[in-house]
Amino acid sequence: MNIIAEKNGIIIEGIKHFNLVHTFECGQCFRWEREQDGSYTGVVGEKVINIRQVEPKTFEIHNITVQQWQETWLRYFDIERDYDAIKNALSSDPTLANAVAFGWGIRILQQDLWECIISFIISSNNIIPRIKKIIGDIAKEYGNKLIYNGKVYYSFPKAKDLYGKTVEDLSFCKSGYRCKYILDAAKAVCQNDVDISVLPSLSTQEARAQLMKIKGIGPKVADCILLFALQKHDVFPADVWIKRVVEKWYLGKESSLNQIKHFSDTHYGDLAGFAQQYLFYYAREHKIKE
Repeated sequence: MNIIAEKNGIIIEGIKHFNLVHTFECGQCFRWEREQDGSYTGVVGEKVINIRQVEPKTFEIHNITVQQWQETWLRYFDIERDYDAIKNALSSDPTLANAVAFGWGIRILQQDLWECIISFIISSNNIIPRIKKIIGDIAKEYGNKLIYNGKVYYSFPKAKDLYGKTVEDLSFCKSGYRCKYILDAAKAVCQNDVDISVLPSLSTQEARAQLMKIKGIGPKVADCILLFALQKHDVFPADVWIKRVVEKWYLGKESSLNQIKHFSDTHYGDLAGFAQQYLFYYAREHKIKE
C-alpha cells in the first residue's frame, strides 16, 4: 500500500478487496452519503471526510492527513485484515462463493460503539432512508456542528448529551416507540448499568448479554452491534433476508432463529459475520424470495 500526501487529503494505492458501494450500501452503516461524482461523504466521530474510488485499488480521500489515516481510518476501514484468506475460506461453499463474488468489495467497518448501539436500536423494523434521517436529525439537534467544503454536518451526540432527555424532547426525530429505547440506552450507559467500555474484552456471549440489558436490544440488534462495533465476527445477525437465504438454499425448510444460529455456528464458525454480510447483500440486491 502506497500513501501520497496532497494539499487537501491523501491518495492511497494498492488496497484490494474494497469497494465503496459494496461497503457503504450493504446495510452496516448509516452516515455515508453518495455524491453526484460517485464519491461518498461521511461523518465519523468529530470528522467529515470524502472518499472516491479512482481505480479499483486506488482511493482519493479529502480532509484527512497521513497521520489521521494511520491513527484512525486504517482501523475504521478494516484495511489490515486479510480478506484474501477470508474469501478463500468462505468460497469453498459454492452458494456463498457466488455471494462473495458479487459483494467482493465489502469490508466490515469498525464503528463507534455508542453510535452503533443507537443506530441499530433505530433500525429495528425500519427502512434505511428513514434510519438515516432519524440519525441525522438527532445529530443535528444534539451533536456538534462540523463544516466541510462549505456544508454543515453534525457529529453524533454522546450518551451524556441524551441523558436526562424525555420522549417529548426526542419527538422531533419521529422515531416513535424507539425514542424511549434511545433514552434508556443513554441512561444505562451514563449510570453505568451497562459498562460499554468493557464490552470489547468480553466473550461474544458475555457482551451480547450485557447489550441485551438495554431495552430495545434483542438478539438481532445485539448481533449487529457485536459485529459492526465490537468485531465479534462469530455472530450471524439474522433478519428477513438471511432467514430466506438459509431456509431456501441450505436448510430447505422454515427454521427458527436458534436453528439458523446453529447452522451458522457449524457452517461458518469464526467467519460467520463475514458470511452474513456477503449473503445479506447478495440476497437483498437480488430480491431473493422465499
